[in-house]
Amino acid sequence: MAQVHPTAVIHPDARLHETVEVGPYSVIGPKVTIGEGTRVGPHVVIEGRTTIGARNRIFQFAALGGDPQDLKYKGEDTQLVIGDDNQIREFVTLHIGTAGGGGVTRVGNGTLLMANCHVAHDCVVGDGCRIGNGSALAGHVTMEDHVIISGLAAVHQFTRLGKHAFIAGGAMVTMDIPPYATAQGDRAELVGLNSVGLERSGFSKEQIERIKEAHRILFRSKLPLQEALARLRAELAGQPEIDHLIDFVMQSKRGLTR
Repeated sequence: MAQVHPTAVIHPDARLHETVEVGPYSVIGPKVTIGEGTRVGPHVVIEGRTTIGARNRIFQFAALGGDPQDLKYKGEDTQLVIGDDNQIREFVTLHIGTAGGGGVTRVGNGTLLMANCHVAHDCVVGDGCRIGNGSALAGHVTMEDHVIISGLAAVHQFTRLGKHAFIAGGAMVTMDIPPYATAQGDRAELVGLNSVGLERSGFSKEQIERIKEAHRILFRSKLPLQEALARLRAELAGQPEIDHLIDFVMQSKRGLTR
């Protein structure tokens, strides 16, 4: 049996692994599944069709699986899916998806969601991400792996954040942030490369130098974007980190932050 405090309210149809812990006054709804070793603190509400993996820690007053803040939502049976080894801090809100956005809001593995941050409907948050205190993702945002968002930042709906990007505190992000970049300001602009983050993630000096050169071609050469991409393919294509950057730029629909 899961270790459930006697004041918690667990719907009989909820599925909790026997190693789950649930603190005082928490409420867990009928469509919730919680995996091995996850700890749910006091005063947490988990509702909707929410699936939570193993070894997560959910702190007090978090609210997971609530209806989207989208006026088009009409009660569809959509989902919130959370992976393994995440930390979800105080007053975090994570909402289920919408039928028009694919039906799933998703958080990967090993991500830290700090206090008061918000992940809206149909967002996809990758592995190893960090979202700072009071920051918010509007609907349909995609965060690739190992993105860091500092405190009090906001990301416009349908925006993509490339892997290993760093968003400075208070930034207002309205267009796609390319992989490996640092962005700041209102409205956010690129201010350099996330070199420290790349080093901490184990990128070699050769890889970082290639990424620096790729960013110089794309964002500092003053070439039109298609010409810059052609030059980038000619000079640096064939390296995984460069190929991912090229693919990200090619798939941009909102436009790139420059």
